[in-house]
Amino acid sequence: MSGMRKDNDMRILISNDDGIFAPGLMALVRAFSAAGHTVYVAAPDSQRSAASHSMTLFQPLTARARAVEGAEKAWAIDGTPVDCVKLAVKALCPEVEFVISGVNHGYNAGSDVLYSGTVGAAMEGALTGRPAMAVSLGHEREDIYDKAAALAVRVFDGLR
Repeated sequence: MSGMRKDNDMRILISNDDGIFAPGLMALVRAFSAAGHTVYVAAPDSQRSAASHSMTLFQPLTARARAVEGAEKAWAIDGTPVDCVKLAVKALCPEVEFVISGVNHGYNAGSDVLYSGTVGAAMEGALTGRPAMAVSLGHEREDIYDKAAALAVRVFDGLR
């Protein structure tokens, strides 16, 4: 996917708490790469829902390169969503300009935001000085992830 960047192209990190091959994350990668952005992925190697803003302190993290269609580079990390964002922006792809987390499988509304690993990943992006947003979907239908990702692109375009 390497090549010349267009004027409106941004380098975007996509993460989540549902795992690297979750349908919501894949939908975001498809949508943002189709919109002309350079996409990087750093996500947990397995389900890490309700991880909140926790991070790993007393054991090493492992980042394994993975092939994710539409992503410039992708890593599965054996840590929390916050670990994934922190490791990505500090070491794996510090050139990213924006962090997007999701599409979460389930609502993140009300008090749920206090427990959400999806929201935690976006908050960590913001704490590193990058604009960030979390995307969640309460519906259990997998056919709606692409619609949610398309809406996320429209919201993202409105934020820039």
